[in-house]
Order: sequence, then C-alpha cells, then structure tokens
Amino acid sequence: MVKIYTKTGDEGTTSLFGGKRMDKDSARIQAYGEVDELNSLIGTVLADFLRVQPLKGVEPLKKKLVRIQEELFVLGADLATPADVKTKVPRVKKSMITRLEKEIDKWSIPLPQLKNFILPGGSKVGSKLHLARTLTRRAERSIVNLDRQEKINRYVLIYINRLSDWFFVAARYVNKLEDAKENLWRG
Repeated sequence: MVKIYTKTGDEGTTSLFGGKRMDKDSARIQAYGEVDELNSLIGTVLADFLRVQPLKGVEPLKKKLVRIQEELFVLGADLATPADVKTKVPRVKKSMITRLEKEIDKWSIPLPQLKNFILPGGSKVGSKLHLARTLTRRAERSIVNLDRQEKINRYVLIYINRLSDWFFVAARYVNKLEDAKENLWRG
C-alpha cells in the first residue's frame, strides 16, 4: 500500500511539478490552495443535490459542476507548474472560458433582469453557489498577486474571473428552479 504521508513537507515546503520546492505560504501555493478550497465546496454542493428532491432542470447543472471540478484540477496543475518548467501538464485554455460564457448567457435568459444588487442567499444550494462565487473571487485575488510576481498562463486570470460570474448566475438559476426569493439590496 502506498502511504499518504511523505514527510517531505514537514519543514514547511512543498514540491511543484518539475521538482522545485517552495515555501507553503508562497503566492503560488496560496493561489492553488484556494482553488482547492473552492473545489471542495463544489463537492458539498453536489452532495446537497443528492439529498434534495430532484429538481427539474438541475441534472445538467450537476454535470457542469463536476466538469468545473475537473477544470479546477487543470487550473491547480497550471498554477503548480511554473511557466518555464518543461513538464507537460494540462493548462487552462481559451475554450474553457468560452464555454463558461455560453453557459452564463444561456442561464441568464429566463432570469429576472437585475436592477439592484442582490444579497447572497436563497435556497441551500443557491446560497452555497454564492459562497463558491466569493471563494472564486478570493482565489482570483491570490492569482493576481502571483501574476504580479511570476509569469503565469494568461488564460488563468480570465478563467477565474469568468468562473465567479458563472457561479453568480448558477446561484440565481438554482434559486429560480427552487422558487427561492432573491433579496434585493436597496442601499
């Protein structure tokens, strides 16, 4: 049996793809660690779908969430591999961004047009999708910080920015499916 623990990180460092060791609190590790947190939250959203009465129209969203989890692994691998490393790893591509934009556009059609900000909330799943949006924004801030320090794939920042919009619209879409009221911020 392969052991889960390696003891190589006991001194506060970890290995990147390509073998370089870095401090666990470096900008690069922070960025892909926050992507990992987001991925875990998506797992809890999917678990919530298993508990609720099947909603009409939710199956395609579940499949998309699993795809997003897979894409977040690609994003994590991209962030864990410095641009100058010759190791072949999957990278975030423009096509991933285009797909997010098409899904956002499609889900937006039946939603009420926004004239005010809305407060995060709604159904249990809708609320967690709003939380996913905020975790995405936090990961984005860390990726921006990393981008200022090191060269990264230019599509990474665009993808993570679009993903936060995707979660926002997905939350609204689920809340509509569940007839959960959106609370407007009146300022």
